[in-house]
Amino acid sequence: MPNPQSENAISLDSETLSRLSQASTATVATLLFKRGYHNAYVQGVSALAPGKQTLVGPAYTLRYLPARPDTDPLDAFRESDHPQRVAVEECPAGAVLVMDCRQDASAASAGSILLTRLQIRGAAGVVSDGGIRDAAGASALQMPVFAAKPSAPTNLTKHHAVDIGLPIACGGVAVYPGDIVLGDDDGVMIIPRHLANEIAEESVAMELFEAFVLEEVNRGVSIRGLYPPTDPDTLVRFQEWQRQNA
Repeated sequence: MPNPQSENAISLDSETLSRLSQASTATVATLLFKRGYHNAYVQGVSALAPGKQTLVGPAYTLRYLPARPDTDPLDAFRESDHPQRVAVEECPAGAVLVMDCRQDASAASAGSILLTRLQIRGAAGVVSDGGIRDAAGASALQMPVFAAKPSAPTNLTKHHAVDIGLPIACGGVAVYPGDIVLGDDDGVMIIPRHLANEIAEESVAMELFEAFVLEEVNRGVSIRGLYPPTDPDTLVRFQEWQRQNA
């Protein structure tokens, strides 16, 4: 069995992230379900600004504990080693900052200034099961941002940043550093890194078949025998469709 805590060392095929960028979270949810992964969809999180490019990249994790007055005074941000600030400055280019806020969106996990810094540094995006402040500015970024909701209070109100680069929970889903994060207008899926290559490869064929199915439905074909393709003639028509659209 794979050791999730060492999965960041598992290499990805050169086409994996590109293939996943063309896949929907719905497709990936089905492919993970077939493998027994029934809890990979991050609950309570959506795109701050729908319609952006698909979010895809390896997870870089940040965990928050509940805040206390002695650990989270307003001047805590003056500390050079404050984990939230460190995470923003060290999140690798192409990675997704995933924040565990215990599904508490009553305070922000970050705001538009820190998110802008992440975008400038080349991060692929952000996923938080907490709130985001300065939401209008965060929504205007080119980088996709997924969160529970806009939330004005500073993170110090409720959240104490404590761990970077360790396994976390986000929206009720286990996220290990290096897992692949996929986000679109349907939400966010977490793909265990050791499955990413095969999920990406299978998603290409599945997306292609579903494009064919949609065309068939639009021209009046019954769903019976079509989806799933239990009628042998369905696969014959699909193969002909592929030849015509190659």
